[in-house]
Amino acid sequence: MGDDGHSSPTWESTDHSDPSNPGHAPYGRSPPGNPSLIHESVTSPALTSVPIKPASPPPRSSSDSLGRSSTSRRPDGRPISVDRKDTLSTIPSDAASLVEPSFDEHVLRALCELDCGVPLLLDRIKQSMVSCREASVFFKKRAVLEEEYGKSLHKLARSTSEVYSMNDGKAGSFVHAWQSSMKLHEVMGENRIKFAQRLNEMSDELASLAKEVDKNRKQTKELASRYERALQEAEMNMEKSKARLDVSSEELERVLLQKEGESLNESAVQAKSPGVLGGKRVLGKAVAKGGLLLKGKNPGNILRQEDDIRSRVSSASDSYRKAFTDTQTIRQEYFNFQLPRILRALKECADEIDLGTQYHLTRYAFLFESIVLTDGSTLVPVASDEGVGLKAHIESIDNRADFKIYMQNYAYARGGVPRGPRREGPAEEGFLPPLPTLGGGYAAVQPPPNNGAHSQIPDRGRPTFGVDLREQMLRDSVEIPPILEKCCAAIEKYGLYSQGIYRISGMARKVNSLKERLDKDLESVDLDSDEWTSDINNVTSVLKLWFRELPDPLLTLNLHQGFIDAAKIENDRLRHIRLHERVNDLPDANYATLKYVMGHLHRISQCEAVNSMSIQNLAIVFGPTLFGQIYGNGSATGHANGGMADAAFQNKAIETILEHYTDIFVDESEAGP
Repeated sequence: MGDDGHSSPTWESTDHSDPSNPGHAPYGRSPPGNPSLIHESVTSPALTSVPIKPASPPPRSSSDSLGRSSTSRRPDGRPISVDRKDTLSTIPSDAASLVEPSFDEHVLRALCELDCGVPLLLDRIKQSMVSCREASVFFKKRAVLEEEYGKSLHKLARSTSEVYSMNDGKAGSFVHAWQSSMKLHEVMGENRIKFAQRLNEMSDELASLAKEVDKNRKQTKELASRYERALQEAEMNMEKSKARLDVSSEELERVLLQKEGESLNESAVQAKSPGVLGGKRVLGKAVAKGGLLLKGKNPGNILRQEDDIRSRVSSASDSYRKAFTDTQTIRQEYFNFQLPRILRALKECADEIDLGTQYHLTRYAFLFESIVLTDGSTLVPVASDEGVGLKAHIESIDNRADFKIYMQNYAYARGGVPRGPRREGPAEEGFLPPLPTLGGGYAAVQPPPNNGAHSQIPDRGRPTFGVDLREQMLRDSVEIPPILEKCCAAIEKYGLYSQGIYRISGMARKVNSLKERLDKDLESVDLDSDEWTSDINNVTSVLKLWFRELPDPLLTLNLHQGFIDAAKIENDRLRHIRLHERVNDLPDANYATLKYVMGHLHRISQCEAVNSMSIQNLAIVFGPTLFGQIYGNGSATGHANGGMADAAFQNKAIETILEHYTDIFVDESEAGP
């Protein structure tokens, strides 16, 4: 740091400054006043004027500043001038600027003027590191809380969804709303986990920043200490050199007094006292101070001693002058060049950690605001294309429709099992007249159609309801019953994404009307008209009614028990194989029809996420429909008896066949590439 060359208009101006301007020393601190280089009373040929480069920049305050020539006079009156060396003359003129244009030069100037600039910045950086580490610790702890909350919420939502699907809870619109709300909670949990990851990243970045700044702070502090020690050592050497010069100068004075003691004594007597005794006392003191007595001394020894002392004075003067010049060089370089660099480096460290901490706190505020807004938009989407919110899902629950569907399914599954007092019996014994059961189909519970407009539909004499399946297909020369193809095509076109398809019943009047029209003239009925597409449940109800009114159920009475026995097998693989064998035993007409309707239901189940009709739900609806109502006399007519006890296995059989639809019905050649 301190070895890089820098220059700026401030520094460049020092090379051309006026030495007489004591106020021109930017960023530099005024060095202390200079003591006289040589004591005024010292005279020596060795202390002649030494040419040295003019000093630049000059100091700003002291009258004995280094920027001016320091002068002293020899005893013969000739001045001795010593100029100071320009320590900044070694800086390249094309060096980079010491202070970046974006850096606050006023702050750096103020720091240079302070005696405590370096410790001030060191303490400030230490405070900033404490703040940075506190923010890092907070982010880390907050990340732990957010991660724990997100994982717990995600786990709770998923486990709740799975447990509900295994339990005997409400179905219909409630289960769709419930599962959708759990998915929303999963999304919110995932968002919190991502938020925790971002907090961990910010915490690590702040910790790294504090560590790096601490490293730079220690390096800069060591550099500053090294420069300060160098300056202190130079000042101590200068003081020692000055002390040696003073001692040598005193010895020279004593020798001179010894040499010229008589004349000095006379002049001292004349000046101090007119009395002889007083003059003798002064002369005695002067001689005693020199440590020599005039009496008995050889003048030659005194001259040799004078030359020796003058040589030592000259050497001490040169040593002191060199130490003084070196000290001033180090002082100028430190205060005018190295100190601004050190302060700038420390200020940059302080700015770096302060701005880094502020940036991450701002980023945290933005992320916190974003996660809250994300949760809000997840619960209440702003745009319609963003999906449905939690409140809308809950409000979509239709308890009345769910109960109606549940009642219908319950009647289908358990309608033949006696669960209460007898309803039928001889009227003379107080029993009510026979009432049609729900298991008898829509035709048993619906009022007869009125003789309105539809009664005028011409009858082509090709009925389809209540007619044996094989007879229909032979009569029409088709492989698939036309009514099945017609209804399935309309259902897949308009009801594939209808919630609760096949589970929700149509309107009784509409169902009877459509049945009558299809039975009289199948080809003339347009299922693409608004009359039927407005409520596709009417079409599904008619199709189920057609299956129920077959004289022999689709899975036949003969194979009924075989299907039930296969469905009772607990091993999934073996149950699949046995049911596949029973399917292959079906008559051709029944096999082709079953294959077609299973393919249709397979496509319905693939849209379970939208229509809420899983394979299990479809099996509940079509189990009794495809097996028919088996009665005690072994026929499909009459009153239901113990045959409905097999309803659970009927549903299981349909569920297994539908689950393995591809294995049972689709050949490899039909599956395509």
